[in-house]
Amino acid sequence: MVNTIEHLNLIQGVINRMAQASFILKGCTATLIVALIALIVNSSNWWYGLIGLIPACVFWGLDAYYLRQERLFRELYNQVRLGSTSSIPTYSMDTSLVRPNLDNWWKTLFSSTLAGLYDTLCIVTIIASIVIKLS
Repeated sequence: MVNTIEHLNLIQGVINRMAQASFILKGCTATLIVALIALIVNSSNWWYGLIGLIPACVFWGLDAYYLRQERLFRELYNQVRLGSTSSIPTYSMDTSLVRPNLDNWWKTLFSSTLAGLYDTLCIVTIIASIVIKLS
């Protein structure tokens, strides 16, 4: 029982770190896109917006990675919590046993959790670039 509680605490620590990394990525991306939109408007150079899509897509991919990892560890947590420890060794942090239960990285990339934010940021950047180009 003590081993299970310690194992759950280890997994919970990883889940917290993944969630924090995802939150920081979202903040950095929003800050970067807002700064690039301000740069587009002030410089009248519409290419800055298109260049800004590159880091937005990279952060989107990283955020999907962290979200998937967080989900994998949550599933591992549930398996340990429910007592499915016959297949999961004590103190194991290997998520390969629970991978088949969850969506892959591509499905996570386009999940509503991420797509809502990153789609909006990319669309706003593209619209700002088009408006500057046409004016």
